[in-house]
Amino acid sequence: MYDLIVMGGGPAGSSAGITAARNGARVLLLERGRFPRQKVCGEFVSAESLGLLDDLLDANHRALLGDAVRIERTRVFLDDRELQAPVQPAAASIARLDLDDALWKSAEAVGAETRQQVTVQGVQGSGPFMVSTSAGNFVARAVVNSSGRWSNLNPGPPKDGQPRWIGLKGHFGEASPPVSVDLYFFDGGYCGVQPVDLRADSTSGRVNACAMVRADVASTLPEVFRNDPALLERSRRWRQLGDAVSTSPLLFREPRPERDGILMIGDAACFVDPFVGDGISLALRSGALAAECLVPFFREKTGLDEATRRYCDEYVRRFGAVFQNSSTIRRMLRLPRVVRRPVVALLGKAPAVTEYLVRKTR
Repeated sequence: MYDLIVMGGGPAGSSAGITAARNGARVLLLERGRFPRQKVCGEFVSAESLGLLDDLLDANHRALLGDAVRIERTRVFLDDRELQAPVQPAAASIARLDLDDALWKSAEAVGAETRQQVTVQGVQGSGPFMVSTSAGNFVARAVVNSSGRWSNLNPGPPKDGQPRWIGLKGHFGEASPPVSVDLYFFDGGYCGVQPVDLRADSTSGRVNACAMVRADVASTLPEVFRNDPALLERSRRWRQLGDAVSTSPLLFREPRPERDGILMIGDAACFVDPFVGDGISLALRSGALAAECLVPFFREKTGLDEATRRYCDEYVRRFGAVFQNSSTIRRMLRLPRVVRRPVVALLGKAPAVTEYLVRKTR
């Protein structure tokens, strides 16, 4: 009997596993894939979660945070204009290849039992839970779902007729890239570019290009680049470093922090607009929050229902504004260009307003 089974070993799942194990819980952390691995991700870690990340990483992996590229400004390319705003406090750029592996090993170091290449097939019960997997059945007092925005454990893809959005990511070599997160918006999608280091590769001038795009607009990164003149010109000076990766569908739903008695964390709870740059932060913070809410239950000071209610309340209180504000900005970006251009022109003349919008998605 485990106290907690965590389904999914990305930043959210590892954060939950580490936090629970440090508080004396017997934790089983299950991952369908194998680390280290590439993931479609902007690799932007906002300042709000850097202290938590430093606490989660064990001593052997804490240098990952100290060596990370610091991002202190953002540039937005929209409707033939360039908008700039500071990122204060500074964010960090950390490759998912390194981040996921470091968090997974930190979970092992703190005493969580970890298993890779194990597929969860289903969950039965309402506490205790029986988790059926490709490696057999396991029983736990509580279960956390960190399996991502879509999996066999979560609701399916959009119905026919709804736009299909895909994610694309690749690393490229660029001579002296600007130390900023650059967002290129175009009709049907956007692409973010920022410098990033890879611990196993000393190549200088590495950038991560990560796009979210409608499937009818582009299906490869070169096709994405051709949708924005400034990005196309910049990409002509790049050289590709490794294979690109993709994912689909990208699903937007209302936040759902609990489902059938299982606590949902990271993208499994809600998929935030990627241009906000808060995906990794929300994953780390929601994972830690879920574990913190469950600790009194593990210590038999409260029931599972009460722990679940507390998590749901705290989830909405802490993260609700991020989803609401990002959704508002997304709707603005989807306005017809003729309507949007006066707003963009105003932002160009009032940098303080652009800075305010950046802050509101933190």
